[in-house]
Amino acid sequence: MSRLEDRRQARDGLKATLVRQPAVAAVDLGASKVTCFIMKADGVHRDNRTLTTAGVGYVQSRGVRGGAIVNLDEAAQAIAQAVERAETVAGVSVQGVSVCTAGGQLASHRVQTQVSLGARPIADGDLSRAISSALAQVRLPGRKPVHLLPIAWSVDGQKGIRDPRAMFGRSLGLELLVVSVNENIFHTLAHCVERAHLSFEGIVAAPFASALAALEEDEMDLGAVCIDMGGGSTSVAVFNNGALCHVDSLAVGGGHVTQDIARGLQTSVAGAERIKTLHGSAIASANEDREMIEAPPRGDDPGAGPVIAPRSLLKGIIQPRVEETLELLRERLKASGAPVEPGAGIVLTGGASQLAGVREVAVRVFDRPVRLGRPRRVPHLADAASGPAFCAAAGVLHRTAFGPREVVSPKTLSGGQVRKRPMDPNASPVAKAAAWLRDNL
Repeated sequence: MSRLEDRRQARDGLKATLVRQPAVAAVDLGASKVTCFIMKADGVHRDNRTLTTAGVGYVQSRGVRGGAIVNLDEAAQAIAQAVERAETVAGVSVQGVSVCTAGGQLASHRVQTQVSLGARPIADGDLSRAISSALAQVRLPGRKPVHLLPIAWSVDGQKGIRDPRAMFGRSLGLELLVVSVNENIFHTLAHCVERAHLSFEGIVAAPFASALAALEEDEMDLGAVCIDMGGGSTSVAVFNNGALCHVDSLAVGGGHVTQDIARGLQTSVAGAERIKTLHGSAIASANEDREMIEAPPRGDDPGAGPVIAPRSLLKGIIQPRVEETLELLRERLKASGAPVEPGAGIVLTGGASQLAGVREVAVRVFDRPVRLGRPRRVPHLADAASGPAFCAAAGVLHRTAFGPREVVSPKTLSGGQVRKRPMDPNASPVAKAAAWLRDNL
């Protein structure tokens, strides 16, 4: 019997002993760890817009490299184990999960449209017409939309309107952000979740989720750049005027720093990770030339002694990789034309952002204020699960509870087709409003 079948039987036995009640589960599928956060229906606190998780589980990632699945069975087992641990703590059984990832060649582009209005207040039917017109422009061969978010509405050229309903005007404009992933990777990820005997409820872009967990409302309004530094990738989400307006990703992360150390010091990957955690830094420190570090030798030769090197050599390996990654991200942001406000700050999240000196390097590269982000909207988390590495999983739960609402529901995006043609202009206002509600609720 396969390990996945053993896992299925174990899950069935576990679910028989757990209380069945509505619960939301988020899985952060990373290259270094797989995390599951579970939230019950009573975990949403709308008065102060915070959440309470019922269970948290995480395991070392397997079958994932560079933000992509390289072994389906191992990745499915890691997902199943993380979910089981969270279910045991929460005392509930979950049937489906939303998966957070920065892989899949994550990218975004903006679509603009404009529709004419009549001599009456703007209604849901007009919003539906604008959305349908924008979706008709979405042409993504070989890619799958995972987020369709309004950036801003405009009425007669007046921009920055968040809700145009009940206003009067001659034209209604919409700028829509389309976040997409490689279609084959999307289907592979969905199949991986199903092999873990869970229902696939869609993909959430990791930098978007991390931003929802770590950014303040003022930061989203005034402009902010959230950089999620994971083990296999570094991704970015740009906010302006309270809306997500750009997403991008690089297939370079903290794991590449570890590999550089392993090659430079001739040590094992496990030894390099330990040295990076204990002694690693991206900036110079006092007495680093005289401070020596030891690394285990590569291979299993019992006569080989430890590798001994000055700490300055370690810094000389780490700093160029961190600088190069952030500089690549800076140049891609410039080339994208993303509306990054001059006063927008940088917020770092993800496990790789915790490396000493990364914040200081980011300040130098971007010439902006930089802070380290944590999942502030889930204040009760234990110390082990409250660091920057857990922002993405917490952000998926926040998106489920508080939005922002997308023009096409995540369930439709994960299993259905986006409407490519505008709605019949002769349809009644009731039909247009029904279409809007059907796509959003």
